[in-house]
Amino acid sequence: MVDTLKKPEPQELRDGIKVPAKETVLTPRFYTTDFDEMAKMDLSVNEDEIRAIIAEFKADYNQKHFVRDERFDKSWDHIDGETRRLFIEFLERSCTAEFSGFLLYKELGRRLKTINPLLAEGFNLMSRDEARHAGFLNKAMTDFKLSLDLGFLTKSRSYTFFKPKFIFYATYLSEKIGYWRYITIYRHLAANPDDCVYPIFEFFENWCQDENRHGDFFDALMRSQPQLLNDWKARLWARFFLLSVFVTMYLNDLQRSGFYATIGLDAREYDKHVIKKTNDSAGRVFPLVLNVEHPSFYGHLEECVDNCVKLRAIDAAEQPEFIKTIRKLPIFLSNGFNFLRLYLMKPIPTEQLEGTVR
Repeated sequence: MVDTLKKPEPQELRDGIKVPAKETVLTPRFYTTDFDEMAKMDLSVNEDEIRAIIAEFKADYNQKHFVRDERFDKSWDHIDGETRRLFIEFLERSCTAEFSGFLLYKELGRRLKTINPLLAEGFNLMSRDEARHAGFLNKAMTDFKLSLDLGFLTKSRSYTFFKPKFIFYATYLSEKIGYWRYITIYRHLAANPDDCVYPIFEFFENWCQDENRHGDFFDALMRSQPQLLNDWKARLWARFFLLSVFVTMYLNDLQRSGFYATIGLDAREYDKHVIKKTNDSAGRVFPLVLNVEHPSFYGHLEECVDNCVKLRAIDAAEQPEFIKTIRKLPIFLSNGFNFLRLYLMKPIPTEQLEGTVR
């Protein structure tokens, strides 16, 4: 089903400052956690690997990477209309996700500094990287005559509480899927330079290595806490977080397929590639991965895509809110049922993947 609903132009808080996108289940989340529990973690089981990754952070390979140069010194007014709106939306979502990581990592670094200085150091160095990413994306938005007030965003967004183990699952997957998203776009545009309509994509090769190192840090942290990976609860949670991340990305990207078409990508094929690669990466630390090549996997996702189109059509209708809510209920139930069917699909234990090329 094609989404033909016309979306409104971005609204402004004040001149040049965009109203943040409305929070939904599909928007980037802001997280907080149990800082005391995190501080008490014993890292000794995998301390050497954690120290090695922190040494890479300290090397700061991208210290001078996020610098705007002459490639940006031009007018971008030719990117207008729906394409401009899609670019602004992409930059805002990306900036919000990176800024969310910065806030979480910075607060962890501050809270853990005196109790668990090694862990605090790792989080502080990652917050440095996330701040650069968010700042670079926010500056890019000014090329389209808008930006985000990140201070306002800090105060206005709701924060989701996750226990430390859930923070590890969620942020590991966020960083790894970020790596595969960025490197896939970069490689496509390197092979098809005519599709590179805006220079920020040329920064993605180095950029995604930050994401990869951050993912490796959470990989090492989880390995330092074997109880997070080796029991039946870990298997259930691994399935849940893998599926949640994949479903969220697929629904978001299919809703914004026009953006990917602008840079010469098919949103469906792009997402399937990123999902497969992220699933493979997760198999190096999680006790199981999803069977994303099961014949029904994308069929259930496509039903959710169609349902989301229906939900947006209801939102756009001129009807009382209680009528809209009643109309939405069977669609919500359908999405929930599809998610459940995906969750119950038999996963692949990672020991079955040993020796395979991934």
